[in-house]
Amino acid sequence: MDDAFFSPDELAQLRAHGIVIFAGRIIFDARAPMSAEQLSNIEAACAGPLPASLRALWQLTDGGAMDYDLSVRMNGCEEPVNLAELFGHGVDGLRSLPEWIDWEREHGAAPAERLAAVPFGGFEDTDRLYVVTAPAEQAGHVLAWKAGLPAAWLHAMHEDGIATIATNLEAAFAALHLSEDPLEPTGDYFTGQALLDYLDERHGDHDLDLDLADKVVDYYRRALVDWRTPLAAGRLAQESPLVGQVALRHAVAADDAELVRELAAAGMVFDAPLHGSALATDLALGHGAYSAAAALVEAGAPVSSDALDSVEGAISPELADRLLERGAKPTMRAMALCVAFGAPAAARQIGQAYASSHDDLPTAFESARSDLLGELEVALAESRKEPAPPEPAEALAERIAHLQDFAL
Repeated sequence: MDDAFFSPDELAQLRAHGIVIFAGRIIFDARAPMSAEQLSNIEAACAGPLPASLRALWQLTDGGAMDYDLSVRMNGCEEPVNLAELFGHGVDGLRSLPEWIDWEREHGAAPAERLAAVPFGGFEDTDRLYVVTAPAEQAGHVLAWKAGLPAAWLHAMHEDGIATIATNLEAAFAALHLSEDPLEPTGDYFTGQALLDYLDERHGDHDLDLDLADKVVDYYRRALVDWRTPLAAGRLAQESPLVGQVALRHAVAADDAELVRELAAAGMVFDAPLHGSALATDLALGHGAYSAAAALVEAGAPVSSDALDSVEGAISPELADRLLERGAKPTMRAMALCVAFGAPAAARQIGQAYASSHDDLPTAFESARSDLLGELEVALAESRKEPAPPEPAEALAERIAHLQDFAL
């Protein structure tokens, strides 16, 4: 991307408002450049010289914020990696570059030795990105590390993972993208929200010119992945896998069965993980996108054995039956979820399939019902303490009532 998009005067104005551009991507809440002494101190901690691109980044800004999408294949999963924070000096806690360097030297694979990879950004303590400094043949490569989540998190990566994003920092920044237009989001929480809020604050409280703020948004939106054009032109199969992934995620988010059918007709295969270890059908079921889920099943998309354990809404008995036919297991957890979400007919379908090979349906269901009731009651108690809970208390109470009232 050409930084001539902005004039030198505009770049200077943006710099004064904490906005800079590196490798075609917007950094906001940007700090002053790193000093030569600080750069030397970091290089002294590394096993090899600082790659030129990382030095250039730090000579532009000593930390800041970013707001893009990024995913990488890791441990067999398609893992979102969050580069929300660029580490720097003079900041506290989990954004502090000196503290991360000290942590790596104390806890890394080779304690007290110089760093073969230096951390430069990430999010809290769950996501980190590194630039390799040694060995020489890998110097400059950008790695992503992500913490595994507890086993209770369905379709999450349960062990820590590490993967290569790109062979240099510029290519890693090019991999940062927007899966959806921040000016037309499909949900309440979306990539781009943090940058838009920052621009609003700089305009409202610090007199950032509104036209220049709009120009920043225009530049930012050039990272939007365009799947519509190649799909309409019949060349989706020639695009990178990311383009198809973004299109399929949109179909799930919008519960768009027709788009699923268009993607299938374009030759897209739905057998790869789409988010974590979740296949497209898992993701659709977990989002309550049942029209998209049905279209996926019709298109021959694989169905996970635990697909029905992802239910997050009132699934129809017809779709439940199709999933069972395609290999989904009739678990008591799935049955209890269907009851809780107001789908008793689907629950009975699952119960009937379970009973065909088990003789303990009543006791097994009561155990699953009791477990889910316990979870919902805890969630309800917590929701009543929060001013804006993730799920309204009324919805949780309704699920509890469904479970309590259901009879086999």
